[in-house]
Amino acid sequence: MSLLSPHNDQPLIQRKQSFGSLEMVNMELDKQLDLQQPFGVDYGKLENGLVYYVKCNPKPRKRASLALAIKVGSILEEEYERGVAHIVEHLAFSATKKYTNHNIVKFLESIGAEFGPCQNAVTSFDETIYKLLIPIDKPELLSEAIQVLAEFSSEIRLSKDDLEKERGAVMEEYRDNRNANGRILDAYWTLMMEGSKYADRSPIGLENVIKTVSSQTLKKFYQKWYHLCNMAVIAVGDFSDTKSVIELIKTHFGHKYSALDPPSIPHFKVPSHEAPRFSYFVEPEASGSAVMISYKMQVDELKTMKDYREMLVKSMFRIALNRRLFRISRRKDPPYFSCSVASYVLVRDLKAYIMSSSCKEKGTLEALEFMLIEVARVRLHGFSEREISVVRDLLMSSIESAYLERDQIESTSLRYEYSQHFTHNKPIIGIEYEAQLQKSILPDILASEVSKFAEKLWTSCSCVIQIVEPQAFASVDDMKNIVMKINKLENERSISPWDDEQIPEEIVSLKPNIGNIVQQREHENIGATELILSNGMHVCYKCTDFFNDQVLFTGFSYGGLSELPENKYFSSSMGSTIAEEIGMYGHRPSVLMDMLAGKRVDVDVEVRSYKRSFYGDCSPFYLETAFQLVYQLFTTEVTPDDEVIKRVMQVKEETILARERDPYTSFSNRAREINYGNSYFFRPFGISDLQKVDPLKACKYFNTCFMDPSTFTVVIVGKIDPTVAVPLILKYLGGIGKPPEPIFHFNCDRIKSLPFKFPKSMTREVVCSPMIEAQCMVRICFPIELKHGTMEEEIHYTGFLAKLLETKLLQLLRFKHGQIYSASVSEFIHGDLPCLTGDIGGDIQIDFSCDPKISLKLVDIALNEILRLQEEGPSDQDVETILEIEQRAHENGLQENYYWLNLIIGSYQSRIYSGDIGTSFKILDETRSKVRNSLTPLTMQLALRRIMPRNNPHTVVILMPQTSWLKRIKSFSQWTLHGIDMKG
Repeated sequence: MSLLSPHNDQPLIQRKQSFGSLEMVNMELDKQLDLQQPFGVDYGKLENGLVYYVKCNPKPRKRASLALAIKVGSILEEEYERGVAHIVEHLAFSATKKYTNHNIVKFLESIGAEFGPCQNAVTSFDETIYKLLIPIDKPELLSEAIQVLAEFSSEIRLSKDDLEKERGAVMEEYRDNRNANGRILDAYWTLMMEGSKYADRSPIGLENVIKTVSSQTLKKFYQKWYHLCNMAVIAVGDFSDTKSVIELIKTHFGHKYSALDPPSIPHFKVPSHEAPRFSYFVEPEASGSAVMISYKMQVDELKTMKDYREMLVKSMFRIALNRRLFRISRRKDPPYFSCSVASYVLVRDLKAYIMSSSCKEKGTLEALEFMLIEVARVRLHGFSEREISVVRDLLMSSIESAYLERDQIESTSLRYEYSQHFTHNKPIIGIEYEAQLQKSILPDILASEVSKFAEKLWTSCSCVIQIVEPQAFASVDDMKNIVMKINKLENERSISPWDDEQIPEEIVSLKPNIGNIVQQREHENIGATELILSNGMHVCYKCTDFFNDQVLFTGFSYGGLSELPENKYFSSSMGSTIAEEIGMYGHRPSVLMDMLAGKRVDVDVEVRSYKRSFYGDCSPFYLETAFQLVYQLFTTEVTPDDEVIKRVMQVKEETILARERDPYTSFSNRAREINYGNSYFFRPFGISDLQKVDPLKACKYFNTCFMDPSTFTVVIVGKIDPTVAVPLILKYLGGIGKPPEPIFHFNCDRIKSLPFKFPKSMTREVVCSPMIEAQCMVRICFPIELKHGTMEEEIHYTGFLAKLLETKLLQLLRFKHGQIYSASVSEFIHGDLPCLTGDIGGDIQIDFSCDPKISLKLVDIALNEILRLQEEGPSDQDVETILEIEQRAHENGLQENYYWLNLIIGSYQSRIYSGDIGTSFKILDETRSKVRNSLTPLTMQLALRRIMPRNNPHTVVILMPQTSWLKRIKSFSQWTLHGIDMKG
């Protein structure tokens, strides 16, 4: 029986009922919600205790999202087992009873289901989740994928040899976490969980355990806890029916049995505390100064209407407080650069409201004071009805969007929802019912009710406060004094009420002069319509039904930072940042935030080397608002504001100082210099460069970037009704006035290229950087040159080569030698220079982290593998795998608005575009097919020799911890090719 749904060639189901016509719910607060069965999914249990969730879901088509959820995590480990749960998860992909030698990974890649770090499995404190996203256009694929999950449940091999091969990969994942952020989070977690086993059961484990644990210890843990009664299989996909999928689950799991009396999963409590806990954490490599305030509390139980109402009240409180915190960050001399509050489920049954801020050095105590004051202000004076009205609009807009797209939810989202239901008892009541509930409840929630939640955020309510600084400027006693000061002010009612801003009603104050269409073309092969407007702007729109509540758009024009001389570069490159803070849409960010409340619209800009762009997404209901913002962008003249400039420069300075503390900075800077030259375009912003910034010149440059509509091409993709959209296009995009003289009027061939200086000889360099804990990063770079006559084909070949190298290096360095956690291979083609003539340079870059002691050995292994591929070529299986991965990604993409937007934009920006977007699109599509059809082991080998010839001068740069010169010389005595250059 086919497992594909019968609607494959039919349009996605259209919504049958509007949000506005939803019936209201009878609000009996004590009424019990029906939580026995998760809504909308086939849910049951096999005789052996295995739970299953199966749901037909058409997005994406011909795909299934699978999971094996297990209520087993690091909290169940004994002291000598710390890290074992995570190692078991790793070894699941190494070998099982049926699959050996990482054949599971090979199977996944062979069907186009990519394997990657944290992509296929995750271990946390309370659970382990194995995840697969697979194609199901062949019935046997689903059966085999479910069999893989069945193997994970009871047949992981866990042999001594498997363990030894994987230790290095696990150690590398451990090492990746031993950076500044890892140390900060570890310290904070330990403080929050003090008095509980959770405090010292991080899933990554202990270094000593990872290095020395025996396979026998792994087996004992696996046999003790991996029982079917602790597991659930989740299958969400484009199935023809759920019954056949349930039968497959029974086929592969039904014959399995757990122990007769398996141990129950214990629950570990985290004790509450009245006295606040304090931590002043000095981290020399920190990315900045920060403050975190946590209020721990029990996870909400959702059983009645009253519980659901209280959940909404808490959400409204969090949103309202965040809006205040944002406004404070935009004041003159703000106490912090950014600040927000979020709710997190920390572990089973425990959550926390965490306020976090980033601030200037020596400014953490001031930030802490203002954060505590704002919560106290809400307790004393509450939120205003206007503030809560805005929040109500935001939540209503959000649930309306979810309701409109209820039939278009991604299978991976539903998979996550069902796994949370199983592992954390998170109820699933269905988006239809939730929409009814929120529509019924939200209008009746008052500001006083929302404000009352601040009573649960006292520093005496299991509060934990941490300050992080790169160097010590204060102490825990100073923190305690701040808390006492705010408590005193609150007791004396000496904190003033919140002063609200006046918000204009209209985004556009002066109505535009409506433009007209001077030319219209239909491009049937794209399913798109192209308009040329009277002001010269080109607009291309494509109507889709992938999502009911999504419209995406991008507008671009040629000419960017590459055109600037050094004396203008530093000011101009700051133009976007300064303009955003001043208000590039004619209103300050804090004001615009309220003007857009409840409107699902977002617009942003980007000024890059060769192009200037605006882009955004919105609900089709707010397309007019989105176009109004674009109109404002082109008609607003941004002028410097001293207060804003001071804040922007201060944030930029702190960012630069933080970057210089990072051990990776000297490595990335040197690698960039070696590979691209030392031009000011590639050199990172320094403090001396910041002093060259002239705010007036920055604003002037930004204004000229978005002034001339005749140079812009706009692509719009999504749920568009042309009868509505075209008049709005003419009014706001066509209504942008064209300046009397062209501005930034570049065609492709007039673009000034950045001064790339690819190396002329082979380079080996070790960058030694002082660091608290040893980190090592390897970057291997191969300059490439693509010939003009075969440019489009070579771009595709380069992409396939990058994927081939990534797959082969991962197989070799991760699965065979077990010494890395992940590897990435990326292609970079001359910064996306859109030139129509001439050859184009670029590079293929390989990155991986590893144990510093074996970095040179791994570099040699990687280079030897590339040499072997050049001499012998890849295997048939290698080629089939990368073809399958690319094809599956392409199939998924064709169901996404973002993918189509990028395809059309890419057709306009292609070097073959000569005025007809339909022809350009057709040639690019045919080129992709041509390259795919030509791909064989021989053509891949020839492409590798052609694009990455053996005599090309590649570079190797390695980041190492700084040690004595004597140790360095001894460590690198083996590396003799062309000598070695070590930078301290």
